[in-house]
Amino acid sequence: MAPTTAELHRWDEIALEKVTEMLSRKSVKGEREMLVQIYVKRGCLVPMHAHESEQMTYVLQGALRFLVGGEEITVREGEVLHIPSGIEHQAEALEDTFELDFFSPIRQDWPSRAATDPLGS
Repeated sequence: MAPTTAELHRWDEIALEKVTEMLSRKSVKGEREMLVQIYVKRGCLVPMHAHESEQMTYVLQGALRFLVGGEEITVREGEVLHIPSGIEHQAEALEDTFELDFFSPIRQDWPSRAATDPLGS
């Protein structure tokens, strides 16, 4: 059933999910979109993957090097990278990084793949 009112979320009240020793996250989900705070340590590599969701990655602190469709793109503090639906990509943290990822539609594969693929890539 669809929500009928606005819902306020407070990041400091959302539990931090430790995905690996190198990556932790917090997420807020709506019906068709999700916003995720991601903390990655320098050297963390999110392996090549693709998903139905469009992805916007906004780096708040640090830097990430992406390989998107064969193109290398470095995203630094204050920059936003848009990755279209279905495009293969990977990311490597060039330094300790704090970022926001926005996905639409929601990444339904994250909860179901957690046991076999801890990054949900």
